[in-house]
Formats: sequence, C-alpha cells, structure tokens
Amino acid sequence: MTDKKQPIDTHVHLDVEPEINRYFKVAIKAQARDLHLKAGHPPKLRIREGIKNTTAEPLDEKQIEKLVFEILNEKQKQYFLENGSLDFAYEISPTDRFRVNIFRQRTKISLAARRITSKIPPFESLHLPQSIQKIAETTYEGLILVTGPTGCGKSMTIAAMIDHINKIRSCHILTIEDPLEFIYTDKKAIVSQREIGIDVPDYADAIKSLMRQDPDVVLIGDLKDKQTLVAAMRASETGHLVFGTLHSGSASQTVQRVLDLFPQEERELARQTFASAFKVIISQILLPGLKKEAERIPAVEILVSNPIARKLISEKREAELDSVIRACQNEGMLDLTESLRLLVEGDWIDMKVALQHAPNVDELKMALKGIRASAGTIL
Repeated sequence: MTDKKQPIDTHVHLDVEPEINRYFKVAIKAQARDLHLKAGHPPKLRIREGIKNTTAEPLDEKQIEKLVFEILNEKQKQYFLENGSLDFAYEISPTDRFRVNIFRQRTKISLAARRITSKIPPFESLHLPQSIQKIAETTYEGLILVTGPTGCGKSMTIAAMIDHINKIRSCHILTIEDPLEFIYTDKKAIVSQREIGIDVPDYADAIKSLMRQDPDVVLIGDLKDKQTLVAAMRASETGHLVFGTLHSGSASQTVQRVLDLFPQEERELARQTFASAFKVIISQILLPGLKKEAERIPAVEILVSNPIARKLISEKREAELDSVIRACQNEGMLDLTESLRLLVEGDWIDMKVALQHAPNVDELKMALKGIRASAGTIL
C-alpha cells in the first residue's frame, strides 16, 4: 500500500467515449459546481448553493461501479479497493476538467466531482477591489494568502492575480497544484505547471525540487499541512512571491490556522517566521448578487503587512488586526464592514444579505449612515 497519488492519465484516448461523460457534460451545460453520484438516487448537481436532482433515473451500486471503473487504470482500481477513497483529475476536453473523489459509504461507491473551469477570469469580471490588482502589480516577494470557506472563489482570485503578473512581468511562474485548476498560456512570463500525481508524485517531491527550477512567482495550492506551509514561508523569505490558500475566515483567524498546523513546541518560531514572511492576507466570502452580471459577488477583507501588523502577530496580539485594517485603509487595506458597505451602496447586494454577514451589525448600520467607528490607537 502506498500514500502516493494514483494519477489518471488524462491523455489516454479511448475508442469509445466513457458512459460517465454523459453526466459530466450535463454538469458542464448546467454550469454546476459539483456532480454527485450515489447509489439509489438520481445524479445530483450543485447549482449555486443548492444540490438538485437531475431528471435521470436513479443509479444502483453496480451502475456506479461500472461508470467509475471505466475511467480508472488498474493501479487506481487497486488503490481504491485497498483504501476506500481515491482523488484524481479527469478531463472531458482541454477546457473542461473535473476534480474527482470516489469513496465508499455504507459499503457502496459514491462519486463527488468538482467542475474546474479553465478560463481565467479578468479582474473586472470578478468584481474584486482595485487594490488586489495593485497588489499583483507591486508585490515582488513574500507570502500572499487568499483565505475563505470552500467555494468562495479563492482559486479564481489567485488565478486572476497570477495571470495579471503573466501579462506584465518577465519572470518564471511555477504552480504546484492538485489538480491543475486553470491552464495558463505564456505571455510576458514563462509559466510552468506541475500537477500532483501526473507531473510529480506528491507535494514533498515537488517542493524538494522547487528552488532548482528558478521560479520568481510560486503557487502552492492549498496550504493544508505543516510541510507545504513551511515550504511556502521559506520560498517567500528567499526573495520569491508565493501564493497559497487556507480555509480561514479573517486575517486574525488565518494566523491561528497557520499556527495550528505546527506542534506546540514549534509555534513560537512559526509565529515569528510568519510575521516576517507574509505580505498580504485576502479573506473573502461569496454573496448572492442583485445584478445579472454578478449573481455571486465577493465581500473582501485585505490585510497588508506593515510594521504594526507584524508587531501584533509577533506579540500574540492578532486579535487586534481588525483595528490595523480599519486604521490603514489608505495603505490598500479593507475591512469586511467597509467592503459590505460599498457593495450595498453600489446596489450589488441586498441590505439583508450584508447584515447577515457583517462581523458587527451595529457597526455596519452606522457605516451605512456615514459614521465609522474609530480604530483607536495601536501600540
């Protein structure tokens, strides 16, 4: 048994199109985020926030097994039978890809597939704050984290930033992803993309060879363990611009999430290293929009590294970072309350939605009346 990724060769061309492609194509046509196959149920699609039944007939266990095993190689089948779960990337076409997980539940096979759009969105289509584009243009080293819950658009935000760098800088951009979510075309930069399980066995091997590949800009997908986070911080300390994602809800929560990846005895060193290494923390949530061109729109918090922010983190005072953000908005920072205010006043989101997601409802109500709470003095 091995813990190495078991890749699917997406370049193999079968004589007959796999039957499961029918379901993937329905997901693509419906612009669904996810496809779910579960024994005893019709195929289901996640469209926006809800999971809905399709009109197809329910599938039994044997049908799902046949659908799934048709697109696996023998090595993958063996891995799944031994471990009960398998992750892989599956390609319908060069522009239509899925991140697939098959797993056993109550002894039966189920499938969950996330649709990956390869079209890299421009900044203007994402309705992100202009300061995020400026960050991409002016930051040349350090760690940029984009954080938020699953499905909040973290990958799209990073893709837009990286592709903007691709357009304006002569540099080498290296991505390490599981799987590749966006396909970049070389513009002013050279872009090298390494997919875990296909181009390199695992993150450990990819990170080991990272420095020998002469990157200027690095994307290390999801920083979900100590190893990937340490690699990201080390690369940022040696003059590289490093992007990564974390599942956390705000700048202060991001600091705690980072420290939680380390054993207790290593946390003080990790804290000091992170305080020095980070350049920007962008936290975002996706909200239902009011306009046709923005049915889902991000509300964003931005913390930019400055002496006060670094001092607070190093002194275990990250709970006070909200005050730094409010006090330093002229430095490109943005707090969530102000982001929500701007979205409401621009008629992008409904007032009720803003109040539901406000960190402090009374503060948002005051801001909408033109009254902002003082950030206070931070020492």
